[in-house]
Amino acid sequence: MIRSLPALALALSLAVPSQADARALVLAIGGEPDGGFDPIMGWGHYGSPLFQSTLLRYDAKLELIGDLATNWELSEDRLVWRLSLRDDAVFSDGRPLTAEDVVFTYNTARTAGGLADLRVLREARAIDATTVELALTEPRITFAARLATLGIVPAGSYGAEYARHPVGSGPFRMVEWREGEQLVVEPNPHWHGGEIAFERVSFVFGSEEAGQALARTGAADLVAVPPSMADRAPPGMEDLHVDSVDNRGLAFPMLPSTGRTTDAGAAIGNDVTADRAIRVAVNQALDRDALVALALDGHGRPAMGPADGLPWDNPEAAIPGNDPAAAMDTLDAAGWTDEDGDGIREKDGLRAAFQLLYPASDSTRQALALGASEQLRGIGIDARPTGGSWDEIGALMHSQVVVLGWGAHDPSEIYFLHHGNYSGVDYYNTGHYANPAVDAHLEAAEAASGVDASLARWKAAAWDGETGFGPRGDAAWAWMVNLEHSYWVSECLDLGALQVHPHGHGFPITHDLASWRWTCE
Repeated sequence: MIRSLPALALALSLAVPSQADARALVLAIGGEPDGGFDPIMGWGHYGSPLFQSTLLRYDAKLELIGDLATNWELSEDRLVWRLSLRDDAVFSDGRPLTAEDVVFTYNTARTAGGLADLRVLREARAIDATTVELALTEPRITFAARLATLGIVPAGSYGAEYARHPVGSGPFRMVEWREGEQLVVEPNPHWHGGEIAFERVSFVFGSEEAGQALARTGAADLVAVPPSMADRAPPGMEDLHVDSVDNRGLAFPMLPSTGRTTDAGAAIGNDVTADRAIRVAVNQALDRDALVALALDGHGRPAMGPADGLPWDNPEAAIPGNDPAAAMDTLDAAGWTDEDGDGIREKDGLRAAFQLLYPASDSTRQALALGASEQLRGIGIDARPTGGSWDEIGALMHSQVVVLGWGAHDPSEIYFLHHGNYSGVDYYNTGHYANPAVDAHLEAAEAASGVDASLARWKAAAWDGETGFGPRGDAAWAWMVNLEHSYWVSECLDLGALQVHPHGHGFPITHDLASWRWTCE
């Protein structure tokens, strides 16, 4: 929604720092969480938790380093993590952080059903004030990523209002949150991480146009911009493009339509996409370079899998795209032909047609849906772009194709998207995909002795020479693009080394906000 002029004027008045507050920083980067700032329910999963500290954290090279933890080790049977905590961590309200707070956070998150997904945690227990053990129900090597994303909350004061009044031991504490308008934070004086260069940081929320207006008036120091504006920074600002593993793809219903429904009553299955030939043909036909140009204005790259370029990616699982002739051969061989001459193929009286769902508020996904639809019509598939709310999509996503986006710093997402146990769980395995051989590879990867030892199994899950979830195998998805995250940034602001960004929820650009520095007097 484009903000009205009065709303924009309010944003400007809120954002412009006074002379007495000259070291303030103003950001217009989106990412306001609907549910507030509760890490137990998912806050911080895709970026900096801002208010909370985590046991571990990823550095700019995506290596795990300590935050609250000074030492950590995994038992030989890979079922127990033992971590030693620093003894100088203090919450923003002045209370010291102890092992009991860590235990409370993890045990609460285990049953909360939030994005953290700690169902594999059997129990967190305190050995003493600075030692914690996290016992798992089964080996899960990617559990290390939860140690880097779950912010620790205070056991003594956590409650129903925490999400809107967070207390943590992270670098910042909340000053004010006007939902839909602005979040103001200031350095946590008790933070263990050193000096912060900004007296205050204001996150201004609103439309993309409002953020750009702030930048042009000099009222914002960092603004997230869409691909169409990515190379148009105003005077005093520079264009910044950050590589990401933030991807977009088409999630296929994998089962035939048999009248089954979810517990909520949503239909499961689609007789068209249940045919592997349709899914393979879509992968063969998509011109991903054209989609990057169309939807991302060139600021991205083609995607062939859920983890392109990461150590657990398997390029051998891909098949060549932008080949409509090969796609049509695949469909011909499977019996999909245009019998009535209307340009759309049929098989046994069934038209090669399905809805292509996307959130109506997302212009990038809309452009991808429209572009993919046009390309697929050229091979005789009627993929009908359909915008809607997430509630509307949720009612159809098990029976129609959806433009979904993922992207993480660890391979656990591969497990969630493709393991049979996650069929129909949230937005993960929406197509109800299940392949016992893939499940076995995924389970073996999680049971490996370390990340390096797990890589071969992650890759085999995508394609092991005979089967896999990738396009060469079951073609459970047709991945389209990986996004670049684009910003306008003040010429006087040094962000330091930046991570490859994960999926764009939250504030991924702020991962190392506490280390940013001004470079101008």
